[in-house]
Amino acid sequence: MDWQRLVHGAVPPARPAFRPGDEVRVWYRILEQGRERLGQFEGTVIRVRGAGLSRTFTVRRVAHGEGVERVFPVDAKIISRVEVLRQGKVRRSRLYFLRSAIGKRRIAAAEETREARQAAHGSTSPVNAEPAAEKPEGLTAATGRPAPQP
Repeated sequence: MDWQRLVHGAVPPARPAFRPGDEVRVWYRILEQGRERLGQFEGTVIRVRGAGLSRTFTVRRVAHGEGVERVFPVDAKIISRVEVLRQGKVRRSRLYFLRSAIGKRRIAAAEETREARQAAHGSTSPVNAEPAAEKPEGLTAATGRPAPQP
């Protein structure tokens, strides 16, 4: 029997699709003194690696001012479920730069549009703006005086 099938089981459970930059909540099983309970780990996915049954993902969060990272196997039996809380928009597959970030750093949401960003920052759209005054050219622009007439 294949060792991966023995460890991970015959059919891996269905998991939601998530990528680096997404905020997730991972529910995992904890065995204590013969009892089983569910714990949760909530943070940002900074890495997804591997393929098939050896696929893992790393989740990072800041707890009490200290960065905590945890690696989870995707198809492990200890993972009860994975909830995607917020999809992030990133341009890298490894977000190791978050390790050096100070405080809680947010990643832009994937559904955020350009208009929403402009409205949040208070900038006006170019459609509603007044037309700009004509700029003087040549000597007038350089000296501030009109050019002499010949």
